[in-house]
Amino acid sequence: MMPTDAGSAAVDERLKAEPLMARLMKRPELGAIAGLVLVTAFFLITANPAMFTLSGILNFMAPAAQLGILAIAAALLMIGGEFDLSIGSMVAFAGMIFGACVVNLDLPLILAVPVTLVLAALIGAVNGIIVLRTGLPSFIVTLAGLFILRGLSLVGLKWLTDGSTQLRGVREAAEGDWLAPIFSGDAFTGLFGWLASLGWIETFDNGTAKVPGVPVEILWFLGLAALATWVLLRTPAGNWIFASGGDRNAAANSGVPVRNVKIALFMLTAAAAALLAVMQVLDAGSTDARRGFQKEFEAIIAAVIGGCLLTGGYGSAIGAFFGSIIFGMVVIGLTYTGFDQDWFQVFLGGMLLLAVIFNNAIRKRVTGER
Repeated sequence: MMPTDAGSAAVDERLKAEPLMARLMKRPELGAIAGLVLVTAFFLITANPAMFTLSGILNFMAPAAQLGILAIAAALLMIGGEFDLSIGSMVAFAGMIFGACVVNLDLPLILAVPVTLVLAALIGAVNGIIVLRTGLPSFIVTLAGLFILRGLSLVGLKWLTDGSTQLRGVREAAEGDWLAPIFSGDAFTGLFGWLASLGWIETFDNGTAKVPGVPVEILWFLGLAALATWVLLRTPAGNWIFASGGDRNAAANSGVPVRNVKIALFMLTAAAAALLAVMQVLDAGSTDARRGFQKEFEAIIAAVIGGCLLTGGYGSAIGAFFGSIIFGMVVIGLTYTGFDQDWFQVFLGGMLLLAVIFNNAIRKRVTGER
């Protein structure tokens, strides 16, 4: 019979709780949260205080939300072990399809929006099928898609408009449509008007609120971040995504439908780009061939800052959420300072490099790799 103290020691070793700091260090979004704290501190010191008023916060959250819609989908795809470099061009292509549906075909939004989303998802599925059947890197396949979709947007818009690369008249065509407020404009306008009447938020001289409401893209951003986080952490589909990106063969041998998971993720990124296109086109009242330019790189950078590994199998949607806020805060925050706005490009490259180095160190800590 083994000594009691030896048995207790063995049990204690198995049940020993991991220190809080060690658990936090393994969280993929840690770097993004730390980066957000540092960036916020920087602008608190250097920027005009107006940046952190209600109107200033919503001012930088709007571009953060638009990028975040792409970045969250891109993060899920990266966790699944793939890339999609065509999502920026998909914004332009889907914007053209949506504009044609509303202006040229005179379809109501209840038909135009699903047509745009479904067509985009089908193109995403084609990307996924090509990657899986050919074995080519998704980087190469979707890079080709980047140029194909951008070219189709140019050619298609010229055909639809008799030579122009911009399609106008969307706002007029969609005016009065009951579905429009879900995808454009501001939410909670009544609440903000009431708060202004009480003097709780800033108003103009005539008494109207300086902030009419919350841009709807911010609500979509928050909702998608919450939904994606729940899927990743609380559902079997989340486990399948991590498994597919971590070790495809092992996942397939364990019964994970790797092929279907990857195709679904490509469809998701394309549909997210189409959703962003719908919101941008309705807000602007027009669409053009340069819409979404370089957004594919910014979305991937936000996902990497948020903790996604380039090798797949690791990352988080909430990390991409914080990474997108960093992006929005910097791109708008520089206008509140005396710095040249071109420093944004330097910052973006530096943040990407630091995020990759940090994430690599975390990966080694998690896996025990030397």
